[in-house]
Amino acid sequence: MTTLLVTVPGGREGDAALELEWALGDVKIRRTKWRGVLIARTPLEKEEALERIREFDTTAIFKVIPIEKFVESKKETILDEAFQLAREYIKEGDSFAVRCKRRGNWIRSGKEIEIELGAKIKESLKARVDLTNPDWYVWIEVLGKQTGISVIRPEEIIRKRVEF
Repeated sequence: MTTLLVTVPGGREGDAALELEWALGDVKIRRTKWRGVLIARTPLEKEEALERIREFDTTAIFKVIPIEKFVESKKETILDEAFQLAREYIKEGDSFAVRCKRRGNWIRSGKEIEIELGAKIKESLKARVDLTNPDWYVWIEVLGKQTGISVIRPEEIIRKRVEF
């Protein structure tokens, strides 16, 4: 089961949902209360789901980010869970960047999480911070009371051009 966070232009959620259905086939799509943010779940493996979307000609999808797990939107929980996930992937000497996108006001600051988590990963895992071209992203998407977390390679983030 693969979970994807999909961003789309506000008001084009319906178009994006259709494009995801065409590209992925078996998919469940849930709208969030934030304009332009969808959650898609498919039984496909992550690599295949991403490849299908990458190859599919879309007009209403901005960005697709795989999400590994959802946790409660509490700062300590996010920091702990994201660090545990980072330990599984990031090895000594690897470069990384932490990205936190906050929607809603369940946490005070996304930047605060980026800095604290980045410092912990750098010290504990002996990894290098590289904000422009990292080996890994620790990606955090705060969606109100739920937060999606992933540790992903840059090529696993799909960015598309949207046609208006």
